[in-house]
Amino acid sequence: MATGYGPLLEVDSPHLRDALGGQVELGLEVTRNAVGKMRPGGTLIFMGDAGSRRVAPGVGIASAVSAVMPLFVAALALETAPARVNAIAPGLVDTPLSAAVLEDRLEGRRAELTERLPVGRVVTPADVAALAVHLMANTALTGATYDIDGGQQLVF
Repeated sequence: MATGYGPLLEVDSPHLRDALGGQVELGLEVTRNAVGKMRPGGTLIFMGDAGSRRVAPGVGIASAVSAVMPLFVAALALETAPARVNAIAPGLVDTPLSAAVLEDRLEGRRAELTERLPVGRVVTPADVAALAVHLMANTALTGATYDIDGGQQLVF
């Protein structure tokens, strides 16, 4: 199995270790390298994924990785204070990567989200960037994961 998607019982052990440990290990290495170089109150922002938090057949590994990140970010925030650590967890963002992943299903997914999301549109990179700027500017925010999905978790 080459991705985090597919039946759980078909996931081999090396892939499981890589999928579950990879994101945490990378985040820990980034934090180790950054914390000593940051100004007091500096900010680390991790990118997660709101979409795979819902359990469904074929996304068990991706859901498990998504479930780990909020607790990992909270623990890092406690251990690296006064540095601040947060995560952004977007749903579908209208990017070239989304287009590549969805291929011929992109237009249908955009239309579905535009119709069903409470905000009436798909999240854009500018939306995610604005949240990142807010997290960096507001010095009272640390140890949390912020979903930015246009309300997708409310209606799907």
